Amino acid sequence: MSELILHHYPQSPFAEKARLMLGFKGLSWHSVRISPVMPKPDLTALTGGYRKTPVLQVGADIYCDTALIARRLEQEKSAPALFPQGLELVTQGFAAWADSVVFSHAVALVFQPESLAVKFAKVPPQMLQVLVADRSKLFSGGTAARVQLDQAKHQWPAIIHRIDQQLQHPTGDFLFGEPSIADFAQAHPLWFLKGSSVTAPLVDAYPAVSAWLDRVLSVGHGTASEISAEQALEVARNATPAALPDEVFEDLNGFKPGQQVTISATDYGTDPVAGELLFAGREELILRRTDERASTVHVHFPRLGFCIQAQ
Repeated sequence: MSELILHHYPQSPFAEKARLMLGFKGLSWHSVRISPVMPKPDLTALTGGYRKTPVLQVGADIYCDTALIARRLEQEKSAPALFPQGLELVTQGFAAWADSVVFSHAVALVFQPESLAVKFAKVPPQMLQVLVADRSKLFSGGTAARVQLDQAKHQWPAIIHRIDQQLQHPTGDFLFGEPSIADFAQAHPLWFLKGSSVTAPLVDAYPAVSAWLDRVLSVGHGTASEISAEQALEVARNATPAALPDEVFEDLNGFKPGQQVTISATDYGTDPVAGELLFAGREELILRRTDERASTVHVHFPRLGFCIQAQ
């Protein structure tokens, strides 16, 4: 197996999604703790500016966004499957809804003043202000509009009811019978809500949802060992990026291999990453960049939710 390094911090919902996927696969991995706010110079040396959490490193290959991280973990270990045969579209479609709609509502609910007062009671006010300011910058400039608190409260009963309704069908212990990417994508925003006594009742009021969440979280995080950011950079420096996928380069906008471009998320956290476009496949984009601390790395992005622009 390859050496898996997850760059994350404990409170990150999407990092929890990645940790659960690692646990589901029964994988061993190295943990690098990163700052929850910018700047993140050690991470930027690897990613070129991508700022979202988490990031998966495999040698000199850097994987951004949990949708693509899931695919890389499936490549690492095919069973148990995150994308069960015959359920690929429905589980990925549900996961995209959970990662966007459910997550954005959870953020609005958790960041309401009453919840913040409880969740960050032991955090110095100045540090909390830095966090709130950082999140404001994170959600500016992209297509994702921040959900207002009154609208999140208004729509939450419909959202949680639909999840509860799906769990009423006697098809198994998970959303679509067997565990899949849908469960881990749906679990992390609910895990985030459960982290505050103010918002936990929004989940606990639905026994089937609460019991399902306990089942998903019980898969654990696999076997993790801590390493430093400098050790992770050394791994990248001493590694050679993996061979490109055996798939035709395809881009309907006319981008070509070897072209200097930037790639950025379109929803939020839209900081561009510049480099040489090596690959554009059905699901994945790969950019080659060189950094004085990380040497030559390949930075991988999902196609969906990201855009390419010429430099």
